[in-house]
Amino acid sequence: MSDEEELERIRKKKLQEIKQQALQQQIAEQQQKEYESKKYQIMRLILSQEARQRLENIRMVKPQFAEQVELQLIQLYQSGRLKGSTPLQDKAFKKLLEQITPSDKKEFKIKK
Repeated sequence: MSDEEELERIRKKKLQEIKQQALQQQIAEQQQKEYESKKYQIMRLILSQEARQRLENIRMVKPQFAEQVELQLIQLYQSGRLKGSTPLQDKAFKKLLEQITPSDKKEFKIKK
């Protein structure tokens, strides 16, 4: 095999690898879009418009926390623990947030 043939074989192999990576990335992006779409539809069922707005406000400040809240709400919904109360109104959503939010506030007692 000549150097040119070897070089051409390497080029073809590298091109094939790049195409495979691009295809895998495209599939991953499509799956992510489908996941986000399904999550959005479920959240529309679970939360009222005001509660969804509150969640979006939380997402601006704490995106990871908002994601956790969404996943917990979806789990509660799918397990049937939210059946009678969907869509959750803003007031009920606030109560739920208070229950799942870790208390970072420290209380101080001053003794005289």
